[in-house]
Amino acid sequence: MIEVLWHGRGGQGAFTAARLLGAASSFADGSYALAFPSFGPERRGAPMRAFTKMSREPIGDRSAVSRANYVIYLDDTLLGAGWEDELLPGGKVIVNSVRSFDDPRIVAIDANGISQEILGRPIPNTALLGALCSVCDYVSADDVKRAIEGYMPEKLHEKNKRVVDAALVHDAHLAIDHAAKAELLGRRAGSARGGDVGHAGDAGRERVQAAQNGGVVPVGHFHLHGEGGNGSEPGDVGYVVHDAPHDRVLHMSVEID
Repeated sequence: MIEVLWHGRGGQGAFTAARLLGAASSFADGSYALAFPSFGPERRGAPMRAFTKMSREPIGDRSAVSRANYVIYLDDTLLGAGWEDELLPGGKVIVNSVRSFDDPRIVAIDANGISQEILGRPIPNTALLGALCSVCDYVSADDVKRAIEGYMPEKLHEKNKRVVDAALVHDAHLAIDHAAKAELLGRRAGSARGGDVGHAGDAGRERVQAAQNGGVVPVGHFHLHGEGGNGSEPGDVGYVVHDAPHDRVLHMSVEID
């Protein structure tokens, strides 16, 4: 069973996200899901929690989740000391934040910024669902969009599906960005070649293939010092990552100073 713990504040749509995730994960035959909230004081802005349980077998345990495979924070002020106590081994935290976190278990995404741009309001729930799809292979972005169509008002369908796509692209950028930095900064600049950059980018292939970006996306730009590969003059070294399932590409370039 996969369990997801949502932390949010009243009005951010945490329970809506929990229900959408449950619906998305239960479309396949033989799949089961359970979603429910746990409220504190019932007022807008008050902290609240919601839970999603997903399984290939009937779910008998209807208790609140205390330790989860994925813990999602719709508000980064709720991510405090002891957060790791709620995370199962191998799990991930996804947080709506513009901050940077050194812990590899924490994935940050500017869900407020994405939703503000597309919806006109900072409602982070569907952006965080998109981010979850990029790190959890139990549920697909297509199923999340199908859940949006089935459980949200029709006038909200297209924009919220765009939010999901934008979150996937955002996470694809981060996947390649982090992999490339780790690869490139761990070797001498003079040995950097287009092929080396491509190898680094492949570490984020699953997230890249999930990105419904519709074209070429610049996902990373790094400054290195020294000669380029094969003794070339300083300049740009480019590598194109091909997203075969969608017949489109994502492009990354490295500038060698």
